[in-house]
Amino acid sequence: MQIKDKTLLITGGTGSFGTAVLNRFLHTDHFREIRIFSRDEKKQDDMRNLYKNDKIKYYIGDVRDYYGVEPATRGVDYIFHAAALKQVPSCEFFPMQAVKTNVEGTSNVIRAAGANKVKKVICLSTDKAAYPINAMGISKAMMEKVAVAESRNLTDTVVCLTRYGNVMASRGSVIPLFLNQIQKGEPITITDPQMSRFFMSLEDAVDLVLFAFENGNPGDLFVNKAPAGSIGDLAQALIELTGKEVPIKIIGTRHGEKLYETLCTREEMLNAEDMGEFYRIPADNRDLNYAKYFSEGTEDISKVEDYHSHNTHQQGVEGLKKLISKLPLIRKEIFGEDVQQYPY
Repeated sequence: MQIKDKTLLITGGTGSFGTAVLNRFLHTDHFREIRIFSRDEKKQDDMRNLYKNDKIKYYIGDVRDYYGVEPATRGVDYIFHAAALKQVPSCEFFPMQAVKTNVEGTSNVIRAAGANKVKKVICLSTDKAAYPINAMGISKAMMEKVAVAESRNLTDTVVCLTRYGNVMASRGSVIPLFLNQIQKGEPITITDPQMSRFFMSLEDAVDLVLFAFENGNPGDLFVNKAPAGSIGDLAQALIELTGKEVPIKIIGTRHGEKLYETLCTREEMLNAEDMGEFYRIPADNRDLNYAKYFSEGTEDISKVEDYHSHNTHQQGVEGLKKLISKLPLIRKEIFGEDVQQYPY
């Protein structure tokens, strides 16, 4: 990154992504100040006591409140917008809460950034935003639309997005759940063993955001080519790594769950630019003068496939064992290594 002595704001900064960014940049000269914006003072206090570093500044607030967000963006050069409601079941039962945080909150962050001439805002999205069937995915899809729409009207601030799959071992994910069940000798509870997902580490997520940071134009969406595998294979990989035999219990699909996740839709893949480890999906910059497009449709869309976790390379049990063996949680809990654990 060709920057030095800048100020970075991370919304939702006490979560998994914010912690990973701190670990990447805290002891470099890229940022002289890293601001953590979140609504949970307990998590901020935990982070303050963990890092004990004056380079980190803490701001209590909620992205739903523009007048809480705006002061935190003053003097900021860059924003990584990670604040969100992410749990599928909770968003399914409380969809308006997802709208307020994921949609309205994103609008607040971007408008505050524009008002204070922040150079670039990177908004973090999820594979559940592509062909969404649950409230969390729908709210994130709307978040993407809001970000692209806002990006058209800003002259001093570039807004772009990243979309990625499940972050392995992050708070609320299945790996800590499965591992805990194995260690207690309980059955592993699986919704559907054929269900597939993309798997990313936190470092992969940070790499994707930094790629967008360096290469993003207004309204761009970046996706990384993530490894994929089935939930059944993931459970078997954990059983084999622990060496403990526990049964697998199929409990059925939860509210709003898909059989597989899509990172790029067919329509997006038609315009996607292959950038090696990443896809870049440029914004659709047509205006409201629709008439001229009625006779200028897009051809060959039927020849293009979605990019989803069922039709990409499957890791299998052995591939997933290698993948998850790199995680700090697995290295500590299974292999007994003395690795630092962060409050994810």
